[in-house]
Amino acid sequence: MKSAHINVALPPHSDGVNVCLAELLQYKNQAVRWLAPAKSIWSQLNGHHQSRHKGRGMNFSEVRPYQAGDDIRSIDWRVTARTGKTHTKLFTEEREQPVMLFIDISTSMQFGSQLMLKSVQAAHFASLLSWLAIDEQDRIGAVIYNGISTIECKPTARQRGPLHIINALISAQQDALKALDHANNDGFSTALKRLHYLCPKGSEIIVISDFYPLKATDKRRLSQLRQHNRIQFVQIYDPLEQGQTQFRGYEHVTDNQQSAWLDFSAKKTRDSLSAQYQHHQNFITEMATSLAIPLHSLSAAQPLLQQLGAHSQGIR
Repeated sequence: MKSAHINVALPPHSDGVNVCLAELLQYKNQAVRWLAPAKSIWSQLNGHHQSRHKGRGMNFSEVRPYQAGDDIRSIDWRVTARTGKTHTKLFTEEREQPVMLFIDISTSMQFGSQLMLKSVQAAHFASLLSWLAIDEQDRIGAVIYNGISTIECKPTARQRGPLHIINALISAQQDALKALDHANNDGFSTALKRLHYLCPKGSEIIVISDFYPLKATDKRRLSQLRQHNRIQFVQIYDPLEQGQTQFRGYEHVTDNQQSAWLDFSAKKTRDSLSAQYQHHQNFITEMATSLAIPLHSLSAAQPLLQQLGAHSQGIR
């Protein structure tokens, strides 16, 4: 469902329902504006300072004979004992950190009451994060679940990474729109399993979803991922889910499982929607809190950059 009641302008090249190359490529020019941590995405979403990355580590490079000025804590005692001459270990800074996106554009994400579908907003945010990762010299990969199939994009460096994800998103969104009546959200758990297998240890994982397909049984899989990676939840929501709408009248609505005519002029209808959303929100919040996963949110009723505080800069 996407209403024609739009009070704000869509991002360039976007129709709010489909996803095209031009609208996602726009975010490439935004990467330089979000330098972690001073202008980190998470700082904007949280309202306070928070670095996007864990601290970088150090990778072992080689062993060479000890030289004056070397840190004695880096002496390789095994090589020293074997050769009879003092040797020291050399390390190089770990510059590359895999970033893995889990992008849910399944049935419940194919909904929008004002500006765009939640799935389209998810694609926009995924594009921005992809270009950010490359700008930080990280590899970027993704698992995309559209309710029908799971698309895997292995972590890749340079522009090939974001371009692979963008093209996969365009195709996945087209397929999702064509097959809404045949989608099966039971595959969400399977997609999380694929993420676990594909994700290198030490990754930054960002799960982008409305989390309606998330089940209590998925907690175990998320806990396993949490052991060796950092995870962020980004919830995409629509105001109508919260009972917020200016529309007053009857409308035929469906969630592709059941349909009904709803009277949005009745406060009871709006309060019922709000109560259902709050119940769902409590479930997500409890899951995230118990796993120590930060939970952020983005609305599908407002352009992405406006929500991130970049509306004055725009897309160039």
